[in-house]
Amino acid sequence: MDKISEKQIRACFVNASRSEAAKLTLPADFQTLEWDRLDFLGWRDEKMPQRGYLVSHAGDRLVGLMLRAPQGGNARNRKVLCELCRDVFSEEDVYLWVAKRAGQPGRDGNTLGTLICAQFLCSANVRKEPPASDIEPDPAVVVDRQIRGLRERTGKFVARVRA
Repeated sequence: MDKISEKQIRACFVNASRSEAAKLTLPADFQTLEWDRLDFLGWRDEKMPQRGYLVSHAGDRLVGLMLRAPQGGNARNRKVLCELCRDVFSEEDVYLWVAKRAGQPGRDGNTLGTLICAQFLCSANVRKEPPASDIEPDPAVVVDRQIRGLRERTGKFVARVRA
């Protein structure tokens, strides 16, 4: 992902008002992010833990989504798979993050949700080298495929919210 500014982030949200975007809290490590290791920028708001944000490139445009996590998180007695990174080895909690649809549908109360890592660690998850396998002996090939899959699934979710 290309480096983006605070101003660009606040201006790119398609399902949040200007005042909501102005009030968001950027990630604590925003100034030191490794942009070349991110496929999207995702974070939880420190001031409002039930709120999350996902910022991604959609073609040549930057698109931000404001998300809402369920009260109390996920049930602790079951594991679910993040729909974006699909990391089967991750011990990360996964939440059903819900986004208000863009435009009039969102103002009418329509939402979409998908399962995403609670702390938005998807970009790091897909870059982990997998265990050795007889099927694909080159871990770099697997990592590259996982990165492409993450970007594709993120783009599809963003497109569904924007539609």
